[in-house]
Amino acid sequence: MTTRTEGRQPGVALVTGISGQDGSYLAEALAQRGWSVHGLVRPGHEWGRAGINVHFADLADAGRLEAIVQEIVPDVIYNLGGISSVGYSWSEPYTTAVVTGAAPIALMDQALRTQRATGREIRFFQASSAEIFGAAKAPQSEATPFRPVTPYGVAKAMAHSAVGTFRSQGLAASSAILFNHESVLRPPNFVTRKITLGAAAISIGLRETLTLGNLNALRDFGWAQDYVEAMIAIAEAPEPDDFVVATGISHSIRDFAEAAFTAAGLDRVDNYLRTDPRFVRAAEAPTMRGDPSKIARVLGWKASTKFEEVAARMVEHDIEWLKTHGTEGLDL
Repeated sequence: MTTRTEGRQPGVALVTGISGQDGSYLAEALAQRGWSVHGLVRPGHEWGRAGINVHFADLADAGRLEAIVQEIVPDVIYNLGGISSVGYSWSEPYTTAVVTGAAPIALMDQALRTQRATGREIRFFQASSAEIFGAAKAPQSEATPFRPVTPYGVAKAMAHSAVGTFRSQGLAASSAILFNHESVLRPPNFVTRKITLGAAAISIGLRETLTLGNLNALRDFGWAQDYVEAMIAIAEAPEPDDFVVATGISHSIRDFAEAAFTAAGLDRVDNYLRTDPRFVRAAEAPTMRGDPSKIARVLGWKASTKFEEVAARMVEHDIEWLKTHGTEGLDL
């Protein structure tokens, strides 16, 4: 079998979820490194970027996924696609199970079949999630037992477990257990982007208050572009394995709001914050805090963007964005 590990040369990469936050940053980073990037996009979804080969596919269509892998014969598959909203997973648990849990299995199965047929190594990267830990005690590491409390977490746990199964059969499959990571590409339905848009809107006089749900939930917040670098390092590691990708520090939703309002030049955040039970999840893990010691030790990766800078970068972007687009259609 032909393999490429350390000193890995650019080849062909297939990225699912390429139109999302992580997929967009990953495609850019891979293209800059000289990779030929192929991206999966949902049918009917308009997306395009120079130099990226786009393939339309529904992740629930296993046959279509298999055909694309056979056609491209990629050197590496980055599976970032799936249902990204924990809240949505409660309204559509079956769809979440298929798209987020079963689709990665279809991709790994075809990758292994294609590898055996061609004699060329195909690497597989799975974007796992801290939601697999659910109610497990913090800090959570690669050895922490799964205790998911949401349909999204259950689906991610299913896919994560399958990575180990296919790795045992000869597929160079790895996973990144990703804790919260944010950027200006986060959709407004994510609480962090809702906060930074809200702070930005209040600072320029477009809104007077911001309504949120549970302010006390503790999360491990990082910067998406830092985490994309971790994804590449994991996919190209000499030995396939699973790694927690996190900062190792927890902050509450209130902390994030305070950092965002400070960045927007506003003090006394309680003057602007309101809470509404409608925005509280049906079930929510109390504390998420990752232990990134393994990835630091094995691959030398460490989160470089500080918590306050994450919020500040997003607020700075959103102030300029709102000056052009306004707040129409935003649920703040």
